[in-house]
Amino acid sequence: MDIEPITCVVVDDHPALLDAVAAVMADEGVVVVAKARDGQSGLEAIREHRPRVAIVDVRMPGFSGIDLTREVTRTVPETGVALYTGYGDKALLIEALDAGARGFVLKEAPLDDLVRAVRTIAHGDTYVDPVLAGVLAGVQAAERLPRLTQRERDVLRLLAEGLSNELVGQRLFISAETVRTHVRGAMEKLEADTRTQAVATAIRLSLIR
Repeated sequence: MDIEPITCVVVDDHPALLDAVAAVMADEGVVVVAKARDGQSGLEAIREHRPRVAIVDVRMPGFSGIDLTREVTRTVPETGVALYTGYGDKALLIEALDAGARGFVLKEAPLDDLVRAVRTIAHGDTYVDPVLAGVLAGVQAAERLPRLTQRERDVLRLLAEGLSNELVGQRLFISAETVRTHVRGAMEKLEADTRTQAVATAIRLSLIR
């Protein structure tokens, strides 16, 4: 049994879901110290309260759950983030892993599963929704999967949209030469001869969406 209660911040832009999750947590003895309806407010609440766990929606306008997870991992490492998502695609999960998420729960799962995830993360372990376990196992088993950096993926994603190096640089606030450096790094990791081939390979491996 926990001597210290499990503290939690819930972040979701759907008010009904936000209230339902918070109510279930409270019923199960989890202390909900704050609720937030967007990523920026959620980050501020997490920094203020420093809970053991944060339940975070992935898709929110502006500051996404992935952005929030990355900032929490960097600035409030004692808080474990459980991403609560309706999406289970591989690219999103790789991005979440890179950001430092400690849990993945699908919104279609029973709320009991979310409670179980919070308790698991509070004890320092990782929780993966059973539906996602196969996908994540594939991701984690893939020493074979090239490990592109976040910036390399950002660059390839914009190249896939047809942008030039100069326009990619403007979009990411980096120089065209820095863009070329990231492209060369991605090409080497993906064993691609051209940047077009690198983009195609990254899409085929679901490394970018």
